[in-house]
Amino acid sequence: MDLQEYMKLDATDLAAQVAGGNVTAAELLALARDRAAQVNPKINAIVRSMDDIAEARAAGPLTGPFAGVPFLLKDLGQEYKGVPTTYGSRALVKNVAEEHAVPVQRWLDAGLVVFGKTNCPEFGAKGITEPELFGPSRNPFDIGHTPGGSSGGSAAAVAAGIVPAAGANDGGGSIRIPAACCGLVGLKPTRGLAPYGPIFAEPLHGMAVQGVVSRTVRDSAGLLDAIVGPEPTATYLSQVPTTPFAEQIQQAPGKLRIGYSVSSAINKSPDREAIRAVESTAALLSELGHEVEEVDPPYDDAALARDFLIIWFAQAAAEVAMAKQVYGASSKDFESDTLVMAELGRAAGVIPAAQALERRNEYVITLAKFHEQYDYFLTPTLAKPPLRIGELDTPENLQKASRGIVAARAGKLLAKLPLIDEMIDGNLGWVPYTQLANLTGRPAINVPLHWTEAGLPLGVQFVGTLGADGPLLQLAAQLEQAKPWAGHHPGRSRVR
Repeated sequence: MDLQEYMKLDATDLAAQVAGGNVTAAELLALARDRAAQVNPKINAIVRSMDDIAEARAAGPLTGPFAGVPFLLKDLGQEYKGVPTTYGSRALVKNVAEEHAVPVQRWLDAGLVVFGKTNCPEFGAKGITEPELFGPSRNPFDIGHTPGGSSGGSAAAVAAGIVPAAGANDGGGSIRIPAACCGLVGLKPTRGLAPYGPIFAEPLHGMAVQGVVSRTVRDSAGLLDAIVGPEPTATYLSQVPTTPFAEQIQQAPGKLRIGYSVSSAINKSPDREAIRAVESTAALLSELGHEVEEVDPPYDDAALARDFLIIWFAQAAAEVAMAKQVYGASSKDFESDTLVMAELGRAAGVIPAAQALERRNEYVITLAKFHEQYDYFLTPTLAKPPLRIGELDTPENLQKASRGIVAARAGKLLAKLPLIDEMIDGNLGWVPYTQLANLTGRPAINVPLHWTEAGLPLGVQFVGTLGADGPLLQLAAQLEQAKPWAGHHPGRSRVR
C-alpha cells in the first residue's frame, strides 16, 4: 500500500486490509508517520510523539475490529499510562497518568495503534486551538485559518490524511466545531453513553463527553461502539443500544420531521455561508422524503450561553487550583485568559454556578417539548466560516492588566467589567449553536455537507433526543450516501 491509497481509505477499510493480510500494522504506522512528517510542520496537529510505544504495539499481535489502524489521542482527557497529558497548559507538563483512561483502554482493546497526542487550547476552554504552550494548529484546507477547537489538533490531523479518525471530546462543541471547520463527521454522544474514568468521572458535571472526529459515518459509529458500555467507576449506568451503531447505520431512517433555524440571539447576523449550509441541507432532506420546516429556536441561546460560561468559570477555578496544589504551578504557568476565567469563577462563589446548573433543567424541558413535534433540530454548526489564526487573540496590554487584577484577587472588579458579554460575543458568537446539547446531555452531530466559496468547510448540526445517537448516525449515513463528501478528501487540500 502506498501513501495515496492509505489516505483514501477510512479506518474500517484499513482494518479490513490488515485482517486480510494485505498490509501489516507496522506498514500502516509507517505510512501515518510519513504523512505526519510531510504535513505536521505546517499544521501543528501532533504535539507529542509516542513512536517507541507505537512501534512495539504494531509489532505485536493485535485483535479487535480496528486492529492495526493508526490513531491519535487528544492531549486532554484521554490519558495514556506513562505519557504526559498537558491539557494544553504549561501547568500540567508533569501530569503523567498512572493508568489508561477508560476510552483509551477500550480503543486499545479494539486494536488501534496510538502513536501520538494532538494539540488543544489550554484546558479545552476555546473553540480554537492556539495554546501558548504548543502554538496554533492550522486548518489543512487553508493554514491561515483555525481547525476549530478544542479538538482542533485531532481534526487537523484527520483532515490532512495523517489518520482516518482521532480521539476527541466535547464539553461545549469541542467535537462538532472542529469537525465543521475541517469537513469531518463529529458526533457528541448522549451524556454517559461513553464513560470517562477512572481518573475523572464526569467533567463539567456531565457536560463533557468522549468521542472521535472521522472522515466517514461508519468510522464514527464503529469507534463509538468500541467505547460504550458499563463501567464500574462510572457515576451511573447508561443505556447501551442492543444493536451496535455500525449495524444501525446500514438501515435507512424512516420519514423524519425536522425543524431548522439559523437564528441566534448571540449572533443576529450569521454569515450567508452558514445560512446557505442549512438551507441546502433542508432542501436535500426534503428530496429524501423528510418533512422539514423553519422554526423558532426552542431556547434562549443568550441566556444559555451565560449559564454555560458561569459553569465553565467555576470549572476553570477548580482546574487552576488543582494544578497549583498538585503540581506546584504558579500563575505564570497559565494563560491570562485562563486566569481571568478562573478568577471570575472564584470570586462569584458557589451560588451562581449552582443556579446555572439548576437552570439546565429549563433547557431540557423546552428541548423535550420541541422534540415532541420534531425528531431533530437542524442548525449551522458555525455561525461563520473558520476564523483566521489569531483573530481571537487578547491584546497584550489587556493580558497584562488582567494578570494584575487576578494577582490582586480582584475578581469582583472583573465581574463589573463587560467581560462575560465580550466572551459571549467573541468566543461564542461564531459558535452559538453547540452548547445546547452539552447543557441538556443530548446527542448532536456535525455533518460536513457544505464548503464555502473560498473552499473552507462549514458543517451543519443535528440535535436529537436523549439516546438518539444511533438514529442520528443513521441520518448522517443517509446524507453521506446522498451527497458524498469524498470529493473533499484531505489529499486534495492546500496542504501537500
